[in-house]
Amino acid sequence: MRRMIRLLVALLALVATPAFAADAADGLQPKFTASSTLIPARTVQVWLPPDYATSKRRYPVIYLHDGQNVYDDPSPWSGKSWAVHRALAKLIAERKVRPAILVAVWNTDNRLGEYMPEAAVPPVVAPGDPNADDLFKKLPVERAKIAGDAYLAFLADELKPLIDKQYRTLRGPRDTMLMGSSMGGLISAYALVRYPTVFGAAACLSTAWPIGDGFTERWFETHLPPYTARLYFDYGTGTNDGTIAPFQAKLDAAAGKRRGWVSRAFPGAEHSERAWAARVDIPLTFLLGKK
Repeated sequence: MRRMIRLLVALLALVATPAFAADAADGLQPKFTASSTLIPARTVQVWLPPDYATSKRRYPVIYLHDGQNVYDDPSPWSGKSWAVHRALAKLIAERKVRPAILVAVWNTDNRLGEYMPEAAVPPVVAPGDPNADDLFKKLPVERAKIAGDAYLAFLADELKPLIDKQYRTLRGPRDTMLMGSSMGGLISAYALVRYPTVFGAAACLSTAWPIGDGFTERWFETHLPPYTARLYFDYGTGTNDGTIAPFQAKLDAAAGKRRGWVSRAFPGAEHSERAWAARVDIPLTFLLGKK
């Protein structure tokens, strides 16, 4: 009798255990080149959640910038990946978040130009103007290369329809999200201002508010996304992240006590893929956590 009870308990445990891939890398789809009429073509790679092949459900989607650092093989310029798919697979297995599709979008040599919130860029001033000390001169990118609006149009009008056609996605703004770090954090927040009916949530890690003496942060103070948007911001206090806090504090004050607005500090954390990988489960839970 005891043996039968033990067998029954074991069977019930198997039934209760969620089915998921043995290795999160199993969900990685082949890379492809996404063409565009707006920006240069680029590499994109999709990750599908563990139950995608065995279900008929539709899934939320997270679009991630700096795509070559999202999965297992980091680009040479960073040497470290976020392993976002592995963190998400673990959270899914633990039933802490909704399963989701990841879409990693590679950057290009014009990373700063494409990730720059274009509307925030100060205008050119006339010679002799008292504001002639143009903040933009302090940026490591030429004005002519600024393409933040074109990059977002590519995501919203070209890439998203392609992903929605190819995969079973939940297509509304509530389920269409972005994630990025540093300049990727800036363009993620900017997307919620420019395309509020397309993107409804963003996770912005170590957002590059200090760039150009903070002109982007000042612009965002008066151009906040709609109240329906959900935003996660965080930053460390080590290396480059050590200069973010005062800018983030100003933006948080401008936002007030908005529902769906989270701002966190991680003492000692540096400005690196290694640091973002160590805490990526937190923004993923913010974006996909079960209510």
